[in-house]
Amino acid sequence: MRIGELAAQAGMTKDTIRFYEKVGLVAGHRLANGYRDFPPETVVWLHYVRTAQKLGFSLAEIARHGEDLRDAPDSAQALSTLFEEKIQVIDERMAELGALRAELTARVGTGCPLRAN
Repeated sequence: MRIGELAAQAGMTKDTIRFYEKVGLVAGHRLANGYRDFPPETVVWLHYVRTAQKLGFSLAEIARHGEDLRDAPDSAQALSTLFEEKIQVIDERMAELGALRAELTARVGTGCPLRAN
């Protein structure tokens, strides 16, 4: 299917699809007339990409794990593993942010919040 139809079915712009193609998330081939042609399963993949982004995965993470998921014998288990790994990253980041917040709170009202402790 051509990029306009793909964009309409996936609910995104042609520019987004072109960007995804540029970074290697989707692959289309060029027809003799120069138009991009994408296989129908690209729609499902683009929905996956959008959902993964909403769940906090970066495009780099999605690209890195995309092939693994497509080749996994049990994609549900592979996804669960990725989710567990992402939860660990979030927990670590929350701990870092908690420590940063505590540090900033301790410096409030000290006269010079940038002085070394």
